[in-house]
Amino acid sequence: MEHVSGLTVTEHVPSEWRSGDPVVVLVHGSLDRSTSFARVLRRLGDLHTVVYDRRGYHRSRDAFPLHTSIDGQIDDLVSVIGGRPAVVIGHSYGGTIAIGAALRGDPSNSITSVAAYEPPLPWLPLWTSGSGSARRQKLRDDPDTEAERFFRRVVGDGAWDRLSESAQAERRADGPALVAELNAIRISDPPFDVTSMRIPALFGRGGRSVPHHRAGVAWLVEHTPNAELFDIPGAFHGAHLSHPDGFASFVRRAVERAG
Repeated sequence: MEHVSGLTVTEHVPSEWRSGDPVVVLVHGSLDRSTSFARVLRRLGDLHTVVYDRRGYHRSRDAFPLHTSIDGQIDDLVSVIGGRPAVVIGHSYGGTIAIGAALRGDPSNSITSVAAYEPPLPWLPLWTSGSGSARRQKLRDDPDTEAERFFRRVVGDGAWDRLSESAQAERRADGPALVAELNAIRISDPPFDVTSMRIPALFGRGGRSVPHHRAGVAWLVEHTPNAELFDIPGAFHGAHLSHPDGFASFVRRAVERAG
């Protein structure tokens, strides 16, 4: 474990690693943490992998200031990559960060392949229709309340109620980071243009995910050059937790597409 730009980073270098092999960076979503990839990482022991707690979360909770734009999140990811050839895989909000980093027009950009599993795209009309009509509204309640509300909505009331008091307090402590980053993408204009993607892109979704997540991934595949769709049958949004074999295959396909 090490620290990069105030972020807690965990890196695994396999014994058969060769100089020049890409580093595989996994980026977690909102109200999540790098340890949620543990079951996936156990299936990727032959790869050079990196995970990190994003700013404001878990072991990076003391990293300040919190970012108020997606650009700040991309800056952190670029720092973690450190100029090495990289395949970047993001889950949920981490996928939006991964896409933005892959599209950054920086000569030092060393990302060779990108994959995003059900990234939020709240600027798209398909994302804000019907039951999602409030997804562009800024969060205004206190961070503790927003953290509990988000967890209950995404994971379920039963899952929240089964958490110990200390575990609930841990999630509430991540509330400031959650509020900052969700407000950062509750926008009408897209923060990047996927039609300008110049590297292989892979977009994943669960077979049982909610309609707007599945539709958002379909939109990305349609509008991103050289993009490929990856379905994980039977999975919901939290596929890295419930279907680690499928998510590990998703990661490996992104590595394959990097050549």
